[in-house]
Amino acid sequence: MPDLSLLLPMLALLAVIGAFAGVLAGLLGVGGGIVLVPAFFYAFQTLGYDGPDLMQMCLATSLATIIVTSVRSVMSHNKKGAVDWDILRGWAPGIVVGAVLGTAVVAGLRSTTLQAIFGILALIVGLYMGFGQASWRLGPAMPTGVRRLVLSPLMGFLSVLMGIGGGSFGVPLMSLYAVPIHRAVATAAGFGVVIAVPAVIGFLLTPIDGPVPPLTIGAVNLPAFGIIIAMTLITTPYGVKLAHAMDPKPLKRVFAVFLILVALNMLRRALWG
Repeated sequence: MPDLSLLLPMLALLAVIGAFAGVLAGLLGVGGGIVLVPAFFYAFQTLGYDGPDLMQMCLATSLATIIVTSVRSVMSHNKKGAVDWDILRGWAPGIVVGAVLGTAVVAGLRSTTLQAIFGILALIVGLYMGFGQASWRLGPAMPTGVRRLVLSPLMGFLSVLMGIGGGSFGVPLMSLYAVPIHRAVATAAGFGVVIAVPAVIGFLLTPIDGPVPPLTIGAVNLPAFGIIIAMTLITTPYGVKLAHAMDPKPLKRVFAVFLILVALNMLRRALWG
């Protein structure tokens, strides 16, 4: 039986994190992982679980939540006919290969290295979110052939290294190749499922060194998974209502600044402790 003096504070802190992540997801359309990974990191560290594999647990638990949220999102978008199944089918095999490779790499790295990787990639995402233009284009249609063969595993690989779904890399990539934004968001939700399922299977079998929170299987913490899913399902609709009540573009830039600061702090901790 887990120690309630440890479990109850952890559940309370995770409930706040889940509520915040749900509102942000509904308000700005950002993937939960980009918020959840650093939030998990600081929460578990504050509660005394600062082991050498802390980041593996944060990435794995974030990806576990993405399975549920992405499936729900794909089903909702598909009812509106927004998912581009041709893109999803064409890119899925390479994404799976990249996700499996990413899981193997993450299992062999230490927390400080993963902090640095997350910081660098989150910094790139934050800069694009803050300064990217909808008019930017790399081509008139999504790549096929050799370019898809390279880009699809790379997307899966980098997403697992950050513990995120398909939104942070998939939406910008599809937008740069002239996929309409609503179609890109819907299809990227499908990328999230394809990324998270093989990764989480691998992480459930990954042993973790050092102290771990109660009810952790492999690298996946079950209380964090359950309460984040519950809270995001409750609070995401409120974020959607807020998005319709105000202009989310300035808020998106504010979030970009927040994300850049989080990324820089991750880099600072990775380099200097």
